[in-house]
Amino acid sequence: MELQNKEMTKKLNLAVLYGGQSGEHEVSIRSAGSVMENLDDSKYNITPVYIDKTGHWGISLEDLRSFDVVFPVLHGPNGEDGTVQGMMQLLGVPYVGAGVVGSAVGMDKVIFKDVMRAHHLPVSDYIALRQGKWKKQPTKVIAWAIETLGLPIFTKPANMGSSVGISKCCNEVELMAGIDEAFKWDRKILLEKAVPHARELEVSVLGNEEMIASVVGEIIPGREFYDYNAKYIDKGENESRLLIPAPIPDPLTKLMQETAIEVAQCADIRGMARVDFLVDSTCGEVYINEINTIPGFTEISMYPKLFVAAGFSYAGLLDRLIELALE
Repeated sequence: MELQNKEMTKKLNLAVLYGGQSGEHEVSIRSAGSVMENLDDSKYNITPVYIDKTGHWGISLEDLRSFDVVFPVLHGPNGEDGTVQGMMQLLGVPYVGAGVVGSAVGMDKVIFKDVMRAHHLPVSDYIALRQGKWKKQPTKVIAWAIETLGLPIFTKPANMGSSVGISKCCNEVELMAGIDEAFKWDRKILLEKAVPHARELEVSVLGNEEMIASVVGEIIPGREFYDYNAKYIDKGENESRLLIPAPIPDPLTKLMQETAIEVAQCADIRGMARVDFLVDSTCGEVYINEINTIPGFTEISMYPKLFVAAGFSYAGLLDRLIELALE
């Protein structure tokens, strides 16, 4: 779909924000590189805006006001969590992706699962843990977690992406280490019951009030689960594989596409998101794992690949996201 009306009469001044202070800084740089390489420079005057790890911006906030639209390609805290989105709204600048509320809900894994549970959407059993309680009563916490969730348990920072800080814990010693690792990244963490024999399936969604879903993709991790190394580092025999479309029955495809749209709408997402599912391969039960409001845009990332498989070009997908921002 082409950009409409006045947007077609002149090139849009577009800023791409990337880098940032989160543990996903390097992933953001890679994503932004792919985005800028595929933006049509006959339609956009593209200005890269780098944010370093200390939070220093390569542009003044006043200068940001001069742009027609901003494309945040920032993953994780201080970029994907509603902070930058709120600033753009205060500046009165249109921006690609979810708003303040949707970004905040999508970023915080505990809040997101609370919202899903409130809407009676399927999530694996979980508990939230804050650092103060862990420091005071580690032995009791371990016993409580195992009694409540059983083993194995995944430990995850509440506010982080790209599988940073996530561990799969199969015994008390691993659970202790996994909790400590997760707390390196956040003051609040999620402890989640592992889905048995899980298949990792993903659906991309696109739209504002009316959303469409992509084909379903499946990840075959090169490791026990799809951690940071499996996503971005492992090559050769250990490299993860993406199956697009996923080899699943049509009724399951339809269910996941419909559920992905419902998940995004319940979380108040607009623009774009990638919804990640876990499917118990023995009984077929489907669980919502998480939502990513600024999903990866690297050359190996699922979000663009799934829509390319659905008939979009990469450049056309970027055009549509910018249209949705201007709406």
